[in-house]
Amino acid sequence: MYAENRKTEAKNLISGATGDWELIIGLEVHAQVISKAKLFSGAPADFGGAPNDHVSFVDAAMPGMLPVINRKCVEQAIRTGLGLKAKINTRSVFDRKNYFYPDLPQGYQISQFKQPIVGEGKVLLDLEDGSVVEVGIERLHLEQDAGKSVHDKHDSKSHVDLNRSGVALMEIVSYPDIRSIEEAKLYVGKLRSILRYLGTCDGNMDEGSMRADVNVSVRRPGEEFGTRCEIKNVNSIRFMGQAIAYEADRQIAILEDGGEIVQETRLFDTAKGETRSMRSKEEAHDYRYFPDPDLLPLEFSQDWVDEIAAGLPELPDEKKARFISELGLSAYDAGVLVADREAAAFYEEVAGGVDGKAAANWVINEVFGRMNRDGVGFADMPVSAAANNAIIRMIADGDISGKIAKDLFDIVWREGGDPAEIVEARGMKQVSDTGAIERFVDEIIAANPDKVEAAQAKPKMIGWFVGQVMQASQGKANPQAVNQILKQKLGL
Repeated sequence: MYAENRKTEAKNLISGATGDWELIIGLEVHAQVISKAKLFSGAPADFGGAPNDHVSFVDAAMPGMLPVINRKCVEQAIRTGLGLKAKINTRSVFDRKNYFYPDLPQGYQISQFKQPIVGEGKVLLDLEDGSVVEVGIERLHLEQDAGKSVHDKHDSKSHVDLNRSGVALMEIVSYPDIRSIEEAKLYVGKLRSILRYLGTCDGNMDEGSMRADVNVSVRRPGEEFGTRCEIKNVNSIRFMGQAIAYEADRQIAILEDGGEIVQETRLFDTAKGETRSMRSKEEAHDYRYFPDPDLLPLEFSQDWVDEIAAGLPELPDEKKARFISELGLSAYDAGVLVADREAAAFYEEVAGGVDGKAAANWVINEVFGRMNRDGVGFADMPVSAAANNAIIRMIADGDISGKIAKDLFDIVWREGGDPAEIVEARGMKQVSDTGAIERFVDEIIAANPDKVEAAQAKPKMIGWFVGQVMQASQGKANPQAVNQILKQKLGL
């Protein structure tokens, strides 16, 4: 699964002063486990709360306090591994990773090193050109989070908030299979989508429940890997793209000047848009890993894994394939709709009993467009899936035109109400009566003899007449009937 020899396409190569360079990216994503309690204590794992309000004696590392594993967190890690098509290790070991931070009261982090709970898996990325890239997952392990140092409460002192201390994290480590900034952004987005479908992490990067350490190196195409630098704790996909771009340019400039890259940990300054050195990069031996003596090896049965697997939801890749095969959607539209679990569920309800492609076009263009414009989420959607379904049915039945449907959607969005009742009450029903349409057509033709001659010489001019008839009928005339009658009257 390791793609060291994966060939980078020419479009992804970076041009330097002395030739092309290849970008190599690996990601370590820290995803907070959805669980009521922390990994080794019963303290709440909720986001927020007053400082040091969600802290037990275990989290504060009081003498004699022993960790006790949270079964729910283990189950969530297994669910995630299964969702990543990964190997589940029924025996794993917790280790102590020793380092000092003021907000790490134990003086070590309980993590997993040589024997993680989840082994190799994969994530598939759908690129804009229709191709698919497979990014290998090296491992997923469970570990506890550290607390948070607060530096803006006092001029000369720092404060420590241990609310996050001990919160369960899944560290999902990819192989260095990613070859462009776009692939890196797609990977994090796809991983977040999978976690949300599974219900194992909410993916809220702005709250810190999902963040990434980004390993970046460059090399001449086809050569050995270069020295990597790690950009720590990037909490936005947009910032990640900026950080990778800056770091790649920095490394290329150093190498082209004859210098060497120093392996180190760097931070991304979002205000300046640049990375800066944080510390020299630690190796595994620097952390003095050893099995935690307070925790037995974690062992569970394959039967439990199978039971969890049986309860998994339909995941994005499978749902996308079904939307394409059963509902006739394009790969692009299906990809847009399945990226978010709520969006996919909403679309399926809208598409019930109507043409799948028509429903997809409506949801993507009208519903999503209005949601983005007004900053509305599915929880606050003023037009229900059932109401959208009713509008699409009326279009299909010829009761309203596409233009009237948009006006109707706007009314329901602002005022609420039943779409069918609004159409009747406000006289919005489409005119399909050929006699009425003929009268509109005759009036337009009589008033524009010059346009008639032009249309007979150039049939595409019929579009002008269609527009005039639709305007005269206030958008209510059936467009198909208008076209048919115009062709007959104009002799086209």
